[in-house]
Amino acid sequence: MIKTMPDKAEITLELPGKFCSGTFERSSRFYAHLDGTGVSLLLDRPGEAAVGKSVLIHFHYELFADMLCELARSVSVMLPEMSHRHELREGAEAFLRALAAPNENASQMTWEEQEPVLQITQ
Repeated sequence: MIKTMPDKAEITLELPGKFCSGTFERSSRFYAHLDGTGVSLLLDRPGEAAVGKSVLIHFHYELFADMLCELARSVSVMLPEMSHRHELREGAEAFLRALAAPNENASQMTWEEQEPVLQITQ
């Protein structure tokens, strides 16, 4: 399910001879889901060609798991009063609960059908 962004995201892409950067703010949307090989993240800002943009990133599971471990290691250097610590913990706990209690039928379902299942297991 495509959702409205609750906060903003910034992206930068550097290629030989080309540099692109963009910001996706609250008027933008996102989509995140798991598939057979990894994690897909889509950031989308609808609109005409001059303002519309989208970015799709797909990480294979092993890389994504390693990224999560690196994020976990960096928590120790975060300031304890970091303002979004609670939201990060809630998101990580929801993801962990979903992984701990997989639904046998979820692989046959679309993302829109899976979301209520994930909410129930939370």
